[in-house]
Amino acid sequence: MIRFLHTRIRVSDLDTTVAFYQKLGFELTEYKDSPQGNKLAFLGLPGNDHFLELCYSPGFEVKFPEDLMHTAIGVDDVIAFCDRLENDGIEIWPGDWRVKFADPSKRQMAFVTDPDGYEVEILPNKK
Repeated sequence: MIRFLHTRIRVSDLDTTVAFYQKLGFELTEYKDSPQGNKLAFLGLPGNDHFLELCYSPGFEVKFPEDLMHTAIGVDDVIAFCDRLENDGIEIWPGDWRVKFADPSKRQMAFVTDPDGYEVEILPNKK
């Protein structure tokens, strides 16, 4: 069996980015230095096997084309989750998400942007 273990993203400030993802519900599972001199933080969501590896490399400028990639998380209640994030100072987009989500014919899909510009999509868990 082949398993998908983790996804690495480069970050410009490890502590700031760890704190951001912790607000999304991620838990820091490991923090270490790599043999190449990088600082690594592994974050996971409870009940998931896949990890997000944050990599800080001194002297490396984090720069990538807009909309190059994104991650996605599923939550039980998108409205309550987005409301909590917004109350915690995280900008949700689209900005009119409350109006769109009030219409039951519209798909509940929102995004947040991490400190380096990586997008995180927020979707309802499949039931």
